[in-house]
Amino acid sequence: MTDIKQLCEAVEQAITQRGNISPCYTEAEGMILLRSQTHRHPMHLIHKPALCIVAQGEKWTRFGDERLCYRAGEAMLVSVEMPGASQVVEASAEAPYLSVVVELDLAIMNDVYQQMASPPKPDSASKNAAQVIQLTPRLNECVLRALQLLNSPQAIPLLYPGLMKELCYWLLTGPHGALLATTVLGRERHHRLIEAVHVLRKNFDKTLRIDTLAGVAGLSPTAFHRHFRAMTSMTPGQFQKKIRLLEARRLLLSGATSAESVAFQVGYASPSQFSREYARLFGAPPRRDIVNLQAQLRESLD
Repeated sequence: MTDIKQLCEAVEQAITQRGNISPCYTEAEGMILLRSQTHRHPMHLIHKPALCIVAQGEKWTRFGDERLCYRAGEAMLVSVEMPGASQVVEASAEAPYLSVVVELDLAIMNDVYQQMASPPKPDSASKNAAQVIQLTPRLNECVLRALQLLNSPQAIPLLYPGLMKELCYWLLTGPHGALLATTVLGRERHHRLIEAVHVLRKNFDKTLRIDTLAGVAGLSPTAFHRHFRAMTSMTPGQFQKKIRLLEARRLLLSGATSAESVAFQVGYASPSQFSREYARLFGAPPRRDIVNLQAQLRESLD
C-alpha cells in the first residue's frame, strides 16, 4: 500500500486551519476535504465525476445495486454524474476518517487525452462508471502537492490547473485509463449514452419515454436499458427517482414550506406516492427527515 502518512497529515492540517468544518470546501475549486470521528448514517447525494481518495479509515458508496468499499490507500473513481449513497464505516477520535475529493475537470481531461502520444483505447465492453482504484505513488504525490498549495492561496489560480492536468495524465495512464477513455472520451456509442444520461439528469422532473432516451443514445430501448444499467447500476427509472428525491430534499432543507408543493415541483403527480418513496429512500417522511437533518447539522456545529 502506498505510504499516505503525509497525505493524512496534510488533510488534518488543512481542515484544522479552516475551522474543523467537514465537508471543507477549499480555495482550490473542486477540492473538498472530509473528516469524521464516528460512523455516520448513509449520506445521499449526486456524485460528480471525481476522484474520492481515502487517506484514513473506510467508506462505502452504493450506486443502485452496486456497492463499492474503499479504504486508506484506495480511491473511488467516478466518471459520470449520478446519484448514490455513501457511509463512513471506520472512524474514531484517535484515527478519524480522512478523505480528499477532487472533482475532475473533463475539459482538462479531454485536453490531456488529445495530447497523449499513446492514449488509452476505449474498452468495448460496458463498464460501471464508478470503480475502486489503488492510490499510486504518483497520484498520492500529485494530490499532496495540491493540498500543500492551499498554504499559498495566491498561487492556486496559476498552479492548480497544472496539477489537475498532471492528475488527469496519471489517471489516464493508469490501470483504469480505458474506463475514462470509454465513459468520458471514448467511442461514439458511449458518448451518446452519456448524453442520454445528461438528458435524463436535466429533465428529471418531466415524464421521459424510454424510446426518447434510447433515440438520444442511438440504441434500441432494450439495448439502452441494458447499457444504462451497466454504466450506472440503476435502471433509468431508478436513476430519475433518486434525482427527484434528492432535489426534493434539497428544496425542503432550503426552506420550502409544503412537501406537497415540492412533490409537484420535482415531477410527482401524487403527493402520497412521493411521501412513500421519500421515506423508503431516506428512512423517514419528508418533514420528520428534515427535522432530523437540521438537528444533526446543529450537533455537528456545536
